Amino acid sequence: MKSHALPARELPSGPVAARPRIYPWVVFVLTFGLLLSDYMSRQVLNAVFPFLKAEWVLSDSQLASLTSVVAAMVGLLTFPLSILADRWGRVRSLVLMATIWSLATLLSAIAADYGQLLGARFLVGAGEAAYGSVGIAVVLSVFAPHVRATFGGAFMAGGSFGSTIGVALGGFIAVQFGWRWALVFMAVVGLVLVVLFRLVVTQSRLDRYRYEDHGTAADEPKAAGGYRAPLSSLFSNTSVLCAYIGSGLQMFVAAVLLAWTPSYLNRYHAMSPDTAGFVSAILVLLIGAGMIVCGVITDRASRRNPERKWTTSIGYGAAAAVLLIIGFQLQEGLFQLVVIGCGAFFSAGASGPATAMVANLTHASVRATGFGSLTLANSLLGLAAGPFVVGLLADRLGLLGALQLAPLVYLGAIAALLIGKRRYPAALRRLATLDRRPSA
Repeated sequence: MKSHALPARELPSGPVAARPRIYPWVVFVLTFGLLLSDYMSRQVLNAVFPFLKAEWVLSDSQLASLTSVVAAMVGLLTFPLSILADRWGRVRSLVLMATIWSLATLLSAIAADYGQLLGARFLVGAGEAAYGSVGIAVVLSVFAPHVRATFGGAFMAGGSFGSTIGVALGGFIAVQFGWRWALVFMAVVGLVLVVLFRLVVTQSRLDRYRYEDHGTAADEPKAAGGYRAPLSSLFSNTSVLCAYIGSGLQMFVAAVLLAWTPSYLNRYHAMSPDTAGFVSAILVLLIGAGMIVCGVITDRASRRNPERKWTTSIGYGAAAAVLLIIGFQLQEGLFQLVVIGCGAFFSAGASGPATAMVANLTHASVRATGFGSLTLANSLLGLAAGPFVVGLLADRLGLLGALQLAPLVYLGAIAALLIGKRRYPAALRRLATLDRRPSA
């Protein structure tokens, strides 16, 4: 008689299933709260640029460097710091990271000149570099595999929500009390959350609620007899590489919308900067909401057939491409903005499914590093490349012409996801062989 039981890696361990599931939600709330603090501290400076320019007579390139230095540090340090977190301990690493970026934001508030502020922002980037990859590894360790796309999408959406809160709240505080107090507020929020996280989230408590799927989760680096998979396993199968590439390329267009929508609305819809900023904030919220909703849909669709994660991701990319291509061809007006908004909703919809794919395709002992690789792909192929490439195209074709071409990048994302789906069963079989290797 054939057995219909799921593979062992899809089942929670016995003690976990019998325990109340309140604590994992507490872990998610606190980890997500720190993610909001991460992006609030990162983006608040954009809201106070006018104050810095007036007070220190800074050029636009100097102002831009205060933002780009953070992104550069995140891109450079995500992967190596994720490796260190997998070995040193993820909980301790998260506490240290959040403490660094919060204190660095406080240093930013007391900076006396541009040089000091640039140095403080360098530290902000260093602290934030691996938080996303390590944080999502902690969250997913205490939730069942069949909801990974939901929580992956929700966690990724925290970047959009945190950016919106940071800019909006930072601008309000700066107008009322001065730009330095806006930074102080963000730093205090981060430090308070660090204390709460440190008191509530401990390794021993996480161990009680962990869902074991394959291998030994490495939050306890010195676990007796624990096998640690080689780092080469993060890049040695086609499916996981396709997940990295597909996710990075779909973030390309989302990053373009985040960066260039205010300028587009100002130039082609004749909106004032404050109105354009308000409408752009709505677009950012739509992107974040889409990450969450698309993750939920994916988990429901793929509960009995994991390969559907790839199918839904392809569908989100196709929907975003069609809507945005049509939207930027339409006559400027309310209907055009509605169509673009619908496209924005699906623009990063594959973020949650991609997180689940990487989780399913990487050994638990190096999973945070796997998420670091995903973050690196999202940063290099999407968040960094998108705005820059569209800016270069805009110099030659105009901003509207560049935005009309940008959605074509989804074709590359769809192609990568199709290849990944085709090789997915073989990739899972290859991953299973890691668990049968003798412990080091």
